[in-house]
Amino acid sequence: MSDADVPDGARRSSDAPESATAALVEAARESDLGLVVGTLLAIYAAATLLTFTDGLNSVVGLLETLTFLGLVYALTALALNLQWGYTGLFNIGVAGFMAVGVYTMGMVVRSPDPAFGPPGLGLPLPVGIVAGMATAGLLGAVAALPALRLKADYLAIVTLGLSEIVRLSLQSSTFDNFLRDTIGAGTGGGRGMGMPDNPVRDLFLVDGQAGTPTAFGDLVFGIFGTDGLGIAHPILIGWGYIAVLAGFLVGFYLLLERLGRSPFGRVMKAIREDELVADSLGKDVNLVKIKVFVIGCALMGLAGILWFGSQGNVSPTPQFRPLLTFYVFIAVIIGGSGSNTGSVLGGIVFAAVLFEGPRRVGATVRGLIDAQTPASFADAVASLDPVTFLAYATDNIAPLQFVFLGLVLVFIIHRRPDGILGDRIETAAAVDLSERPAGGDADE
Repeated sequence: MSDADVPDGARRSSDAPESATAALVEAARESDLGLVVGTLLAIYAAATLLTFTDGLNSVVGLLETLTFLGLVYALTALALNLQWGYTGLFNIGVAGFMAVGVYTMGMVVRSPDPAFGPPGLGLPLPVGIVAGMATAGLLGAVAALPALRLKADYLAIVTLGLSEIVRLSLQSSTFDNFLRDTIGAGTGGGRGMGMPDNPVRDLFLVDGQAGTPTAFGDLVFGIFGTDGLGIAHPILIGWGYIAVLAGFLVGFYLLLERLGRSPFGRVMKAIREDELVADSLGKDVNLVKIKVFVIGCALMGLAGILWFGSQGNVSPTPQFRPLLTFYVFIAVIIGGSGSNTGSVLGGIVFAAVLFEGPRRVGATVRGLIDAQTPASFADAVASLDPVTFLAYATDNIAPLQFVFLGLVLVFIIHRRPDGILGDRIETAAAVDLSERPAGGDADE
């Protein structure tokens, strides 16, 4: 029976579910974007209220810090979500793969002259970025070998051990000397190594050196700089780098969304739900795991380059401790495992509200309190004075922040284990079902 033989009312009723599905998908995409933008605006408003008395320079500087941290955590959370959220592979060695990426980039790009620190190969920056991603992906392939046999907690232990091997090796002077003798580039051992100059500086300053702005730098500094609104030049350059990070975040997101909606993505989700069933359907489960580890670890290496490669110097400790992996997992849990939008949102919320927020709020509150800090937590509790206890809490915000993180994590797992966006119903189709070929038979 052709479409011409079907009554108009019946045809419209049969098309309605497909059109409704397409409308729901489009509405979900728009609501996701609105949720991320709305969260950023709420964070910006809170940060402005927190520092507006200190002047515009302080406000813009705090917004830059919060945005930078939110973007880099979102980048790393997206890479982890590919492995854990989509495929169910419990990789707890994120910090190690990030370290491999940024250290490889540094060794490839740094000057061969040992007078400027650990020698490098002196190659262009794009070559260093590709080399960092390739090395992190190669290490991911090595990590995938135990992933073929181990599951859940056992895989987590292996990846954690691998991450610590990487960190301790980079910290070792013996390993540093070995690399210098074999490839002519070193890691600097426990002292770390300096990173190449941020190329974004060249947009604002001639040869990246302070004092001589480019034409673009003249324009930006004249409007927003000390001669205009009064914002410091390093803060404006930092916002330029944030624009680059935002571009990479969009690229990460589109790549993983495309991957997740592809046939390969459906195989990943099948492995996450029931590996035995996926294998019984003829899917090469082992090959998919290896591919996921390689892609995810390469993206973690790139995230490490974008994050720590812009900081001027890297060192194995404390930058690449297991605590960094723990933070990234919290970001994914907050946003919702298996949701790319949730990973972006989780990274932003974690960085602003749980990581940087308590420090900033604590410093502001402590400035308003006129009370002596008790010598210990027991003294603060025994005083029975809320102001005295608040003075102790704000002066010891760093250790109490871990308690706060633990309480938040327990609350999320107990009340909303799927995270903010982790309970979405996933469609099995990778295409818009409302797009039907014209003139096709209804029976087809």
